[in-house]
Amino acid sequence: MSQLVDRTIIALRSEHATLAGLVRTLTDDQLAAASGATEWTVAQALSHLGSGAEIGRTPIAVAAGQTVVAEDNQTIWARWDASAPRTQAEGFLEYDGRWLDTVEALTPEQRSSLTVDLGFLPEPVPLLTALGMRLNEVANHSWDVRVAFDPNAGVDAGSAAVLVDLFAGPVGFMLSFLAKPAELANPVSVAIPGGGLVIDDAVTVVNHLESPSSTFNGSAEAFVRLVSGRLKAPYDKGVTVEGSVTLDDLRRVFPGF
Repeated sequence: MSQLVDRTIIALRSEHATLAGLVRTLTDDQLAAASGATEWTVAQALSHLGSGAEIGRTPIAVAAGQTVVAEDNQTIWARWDASAPRTQAEGFLEYDGRWLDTVEALTPEQRSSLTVDLGFLPEPVPLLTALGMRLNEVANHSWDVRVAFDPNAGVDAGSAAVLVDLFAGPVGFMLSFLAKPAELANPVSVAIPGGGLVIDDAVTVVNHLESPSSTFNGSAEAFVRLVSGRLKAPYDKGVTVEGSVTLDDLRRVFPGF
């Protein structure tokens, strides 16, 4: 698991570098453009990531033994929502950078042993779970921002590979919130890049399938966007599903966030 922790942190740093490089070039009109997230502008997508970084840094820092003085979540969200688009973009750069600095400074022992009380789950979770949830958020909303200016944008390939491993392990529980298995009449198993997707009474990602009933013909990044409800026309070129289900069937299972 320690290797997966390190891979997740590296992927998050890469996501920040890519998105920061774009954000620093954006004009006010571009910040006001529609993003890939329904009903959000580019600036609002960045605000979501920035406020999430501000809120999410606190429990990790506290778990690491730091003393943190923080506002309550409602106050933080209200401040970000009331900010101008340029301030939201600059705030993302600042607070996502602080979040990364905090996790990158954790020692190998802390990376393997820390548990984090995120506040909205029933109990504290291993650090890897908190990191994986953040990577899922960042990878998809980074795509929301980038696709506003590049219709051929994809989720970062490195992040996608890590996320497939995370879905098969420490963040697999998220699929119960993201998926609606009742949309399918019969159980299916789908071969995906790096593993398999099983849909029956629940939805799980596994490392290997012996005899899948269907095959997802697409990249890992396309699969990640499927799970988050972002594999829609016109951003689904070249992706097909063969076997007992169709791509539209799988889209119904994963309506998105």
